[in-house]
Amino acid sequence: MKRLLLFLFLLQGITFVTFAQTNNSTAKPLSFGEKISPEGAMSTQALVTQMADKDAMPAKVQGEVISVCQAKGCWATVKLPDGKTMRVTFKDYAFFIPKDANGKTIVMEGKAFVKTETVAKLRHYAEDANASKEEIAKITEPERSLAFEAKGVLLK
Repeated sequence: MKRLLLFLFLLQGITFVTFAQTNNSTAKPLSFGEKISPEGAMSTQALVTQMADKDAMPAKVQGEVISVCQAKGCWATVKLPDGKTMRVTFKDYAFFIPKDANGKTIVMEGKAFVKTETVAKLRHYAEDANASKEEIAKITEPERSLAFEAKGVLLK
């Protein structure tokens, strides 16, 4: 009888773990900042194409998070199709995202723009990302790149 109860207990545990893992893929995205929906989000490729002749534009974009500020979660970088990244900041510094969001899909709504980042700011970002002193010292030129200010974020 004890063996039967032990078997049933183990079977119930395995069933629960299996259900939890398969059900996790349908989990509701985490929302930060203003409430937004994923509908109508463009790819990072479409954003790059549309920004080719613009300095700024409103946009809703979906992409993959590459890194997140390890101090607070106050910025993230999103993978672009050319292998570069786009820095994402959060409007009015009003919200942050989890520091462990690397590799997750993000949908963000706000403003895309072209920005020239100073050496001092680039070094500050590198420090926030826990870069080594050697990596920080290699930053010697300002950088012109695509950036994004999000008013709302969904993290899948």
